Amino acid sequence: MTTMPIDLNHIVLFAKVVETGSFTAAARALGRPKATVSRQIAQLENSLGARLLHRTTRKLELTGTGRSYYDEACRGLALLGAAQEQIAAAQAEPSGTLRVTAPVSFGTRRLLPWIGAFLLRFDKVRIELKLTDAPVDPIEARADVSFRTGRLPNSSLIARKLGSTRLVLLASPDYLQRRGVPRRIEDMKHHDCIVFGPSLDAEVWRLRGPKGWLDVPVTGRIAVEGSHAEVQAALAGLGIALLPLALTGEYVAIGRLHQVLKHYGVDGGVLNAVYASNRHMSVALRAFIDFVAERSLEADG
Repeated sequence: MTTMPIDLNHIVLFAKVVETGSFTAAARALGRPKATVSRQIAQLENSLGARLLHRTTRKLELTGTGRSYYDEACRGLALLGAAQEQIAAAQAEPSGTLRVTAPVSFGTRRLLPWIGAFLLRFDKVRIELKLTDAPVDPIEARADVSFRTGRLPNSSLIARKLGSTRLVLLASPDYLQRRGVPRRIEDMKHHDCIVFGPSLDAEVWRLRGPKGWLDVPVTGRIAVEGSHAEVQAALAGLGIALLPLALTGEYVAIGRLHQVLKHYGVDGGVLNAVYASNRHMSVALRAFIDFVAERSLEADG
């Protein structure tokens, strides 16, 4: 025997008719026409292939089958209600595992302390953090959120701006004591520079100065791939580096790095939180992005 599909709404309606004792009362409670209630109960009975109610002019009575069905339906509806409440509770409190990627320097110096504070606040959240300076597409990496700068790798991604920073020329006190402090932009040709990238060949820094943009050819003895390594090379006295203040401000404040040629630099290094979609974003992910955005704003302020 083939069973017709049952509309869950019809089961809820049947339970309401039994609880209120009539089609009229059920229709009033649910804000529906009485005729609609009667028709949908008839559809339920047709789907089941069994009569559930005896209809008389004076009252409604459950059939034996109707009584059994009502008892089982109430248990089923109660289980569904409990499951819905459980999901709602889980959604109300951040929980689950978040996969996060970020550049190495930003991840170690800024993001990790923020993650520590976030995990202390939300003890049901776990985070899998991958630090890399290579470009990351969150979709390909199966990351919930990727912190990155520059152009988005995929136009379908959403970027939430967390802040911007200025790139400036920095060097360690040891280097400046050995090689002298550059006083003019032309002095850069006499200095070692730390090149960001795979090669030392034909490096040119495009800097904005008092007279606008200027292409500055630079040379050095070391090239590094990765912002963390670039910062460490500058701290080690290997040359002048073009670095974001957002990642190096602490070193500048304590005197481990000094800014040179302060009228030259690059504005507009933007950090974004990049993720796939706002649709069906978990409570944990939304809370994490909001938390990091708040901390980033405080740090920039």
